Amino acid sequence: MRKGLIQATDGFERIVHWSLALSCLALCITGLGMMFHSLNFIGELMGGLKSLKYVHNFTGIFFGVALYFTIRMWWKEAGVFSMPEDLEWIKCAGGYLWHVDNPPEVGKYNPGQKMFFLAVAGFGAIMVLTGLVMWFPLNFPPTFVRLMYMLHALGFVVIFAFFFVHLYLGTVGSPGSLDAMLTGWVTREWLQKQHPKWLKEMEHEGTLVVYGEEKQAQGHGH
Repeated sequence: MRKGLIQATDGFERIVHWSLALSCLALCITGLGMMFHSLNFIGELMGGLKSLKYVHNFTGIFFGVALYFTIRMWWKEAGVFSMPEDLEWIKCAGGYLWHVDNPPEVGKYNPGQKMFFLAVAGFGAIMVLTGLVMWFPLNFPPTFVRLMYMLHALGFVVIFAFFFVHLYLGTVGSPGSLDAMLTGWVTREWLQKQHPKWLKEMEHEGTLVVYGEEKQAQGHGH
């Protein structure tokens, strides 16, 4: 790893992120295998549909734990919009969809990332709760269980769509972003382009961690 890179995430953040992402992907695949007859072969690869259901259910528990840590860790920074800068960013889509000379500066997470976080947090919680009801349907009224199936399907559609948008923007759509969740380190140039306000905040507060250099003294720049 080359000198001068800046730490964007720590090890625990990356573990939580990938635990949530991989369990979410596994749930999508196993869920599709149970939902559509043409995809039942996914269950056959796991020893049958009964085994597929067990894999799906227990992966759901793992997803729920990862979701808990995700919400607890990132809610303060990614769960609340900062106005008016976030609104200005939304108006021009941050320059992602069309060229913008000087997109509004945003903090650690831009409004697009915040919307993705809130969608995953909200619908993820719905998926866990409805999944638990579907796991033990005889303990609840039939009408209520049918409603849970509908909400579970809705949550799947929303999360599935956001998952691939997030995948695109975290890779091809924003080169350099993937490094933040693979190694935890990004270039200063990437930070200046994607999160200039956050870079300034870290420099001002003395929390900037640069590879190969001693950590800045707390409060540097005051």
